[in-house]
Amino acid sequence: MFDLTNMPPFAHGLILLLVFLLVVVVVLTVVGPAMTRAAIRRRIDERLTPVSGSGGTATLRSEETGRAWVRLVNIIERRGLSLADTNDAKLRTRLIAAGYAHPIAPRVFTLTRLVLTLGLPLTFVLLSYGSGRPPSLIKLYFMGSAFALLGLYGPNLWISARADRRRTAIITGFPDALDLMLICVEAGMGLEAAFSRVGSEIMRQHPLLAELFGTAVLEMRAGRSREDALRRMADRAQIDEVRAFTTLLIQSSKLGSSIAQTLRVYASEMREARRMRAEEKAHRLPVLISIPLVTCMLPVMIGVLMLPAAIRVIRMVIPALVH
Repeated sequence: MFDLTNMPPFAHGLILLLVFLLVVVVVLTVVGPAMTRAAIRRRIDERLTPVSGSGGTATLRSEETGRAWVRLVNIIERRGLSLADTNDAKLRTRLIAAGYAHPIAPRVFTLTRLVLTLGLPLTFVLLSYGSGRPPSLIKLYFMGSAFALLGLYGPNLWISARADRRRTAIITGFPDALDLMLICVEAGMGLEAAFSRVGSEIMRQHPLLAELFGTAVLEMRAGRSREDALRRMADRAQIDEVRAFTTLLIQSSKLGSSIAQTLRVYASEMREARRMRAEEKAHRLPVLISIPLVTCMLPVMIGVLMLPAAIRVIRMVIPALVH
């Protein structure tokens, strides 16, 4: 067993930090997806539930404005530090693709990058000098620079990874949602009623897609035109398949063609695209398997096959060389 009392302060602090990070990672891995799914389901229920005339239900905007992040950003900007990004439109598009559609999300993202860029090197320096054996200036410089780069580009990598996961989740459930919508339209429902019905049906299986449909239904009920609501849904999704779907619905409404036939054709195309993506992953599998096969199994197989022959050669050659 390790004796923590005889360890130097730096090693003791490093062990505690690693244990803390391990606990945080485990908690986020286990609790994070469940909390995210519960929050999305709660938001969809609030959006699909009509608000009473007495005003007893709070709106989504009033709830989000009272969050701690929003208050913190407002306090910082009132102190004179502007968190507006120079390329705000592009950043907002990336954040919307990752699921952060709140207007204040770019400023929160900029604040997060600023805190991480300055906080990670500062934490490393304080831990280094608090250990009693400070490192050299060269090591301090390079490690501080590495932590600063991690804080600067880490949030971008997080946003990109989250956008990819969100895009995959939406595209995976989109053909099933189109099939349900086709059934609703052929049963005589209007487009708004079909969106509402499909959103409530796929809430458990595909919560992100249900949130898109629920928001579009809410905007239509609030008086926004169908074309505008569909275009805004495509802008929130930032996915080519959803954008093509909304464009088809808008054109079908303008030209007077059958929406059911449009949904049937597009659903068939989406199922075919999903099948092709699955085949592509299946074809990539042998190439991916060959990497561990060559690096791990092939040397062992060569050793097993060549070792008896090598032993026999040694037994025959060494006595001949001795004599």
